[in-house]
Amino acid sequence: MTTILFNKPFGVLTQFTDAKCPTERPTLSGFDLPKGVYAAGRLDRDSEGLLVLTDDGKLQAQLSSPKFKTPKTYLVQVEGDTTDADLDPMRASLSLKDGPTLPARVHLIDPPDLWLRDPPVRVRKSIPDTWIKVTITEGRNRQVRRMCAALGFPCLRLVRWSVGSWTLDGISQGQWRSS
Repeated sequence: MTTILFNKPFGVLTQFTDAKCPTERPTLSGFDLPKGVYAAGRLDRDSEGLLVLTDDGKLQAQLSSPKFKTPKTYLVQVEGDTTDADLDPMRASLSLKDGPTLPARVHLIDPPDLWLRDPPVRVRKSIPDTWIKVTITEGRNRQVRRMCAALGFPCLRLVRWSVGSWTLDGISQGQWRSS
């Protein structure tokens, strides 16, 4: 069984082909990944960070299905001068269009030491930004982005740092290692 930890760059699709789009977009096929592995879960094109790939169907189902409640941790740069109290609704249960969320673990953090993003994050001098660390166990479509937006703090950058006990620690952007 093969399990790969991949640091997905911004703008890369979490699939190996992109037949639906008339203009070519980067996919996982450009990173010399082993044959026969598939993404266990999603990571949006405009998100970066840890993507677990495996050829183990049981592991893939466990990481992808919300019923297993695998924790996923994100480092999120949000627009606005966020305070710890602003994050309380995420810690309780936030109501989104598809229903209430499970409580998230969330707190303010110092700006993390990450690789530069290409293209760079849009920064407005008149509007401050804040970094937060969010851990969820559901994994709904664009859930962290929607939770932040519901609080009035749009995401500028979203980096998945960990899935379960696996982390990005020591994996450069666009690189991978076997687990």
